[in-house]
Amino acid sequence: MQHVTAPELAAWLADPARPQPLLLDVRENWEFETCHIAGSTQIPMHLIPIRVGELDDDRDIVCICHHGARSMSVAAFLERNGFSNVTNLTGGVHAWAVQVEPSMPKY
Repeated sequence: MQHVTAPELAAWLADPARPQPLLLDVRENWEFETCHIAGSTQIPMHLIPIRVGELDDDRDIVCICHHGARSMSVAAFLERNGFSNVTNLTGGVHAWAVQVEPSMPKY
């Protein structure tokens, strides 16, 4: 599994020459409604096993949660299930809010 910091992810998303990843937010609905990275797709962690078929295993996937622990578990699950382009956002959406988008609500 690869890891990316919030500033590295911001640079990735801003690079038009680089294919854009699926931003897979695995937090619960209330968390996603509180704040999320623009363009994220939300599938709560507990639903990943039954919705894994919706994900493109050829596309880069960046897993996101609040601080990075749940998303790391989901990234490991995806790798065990044949996904090879999986990255975890270190520090989660909280790191994004602190380091990239300070106006984003924090919880």
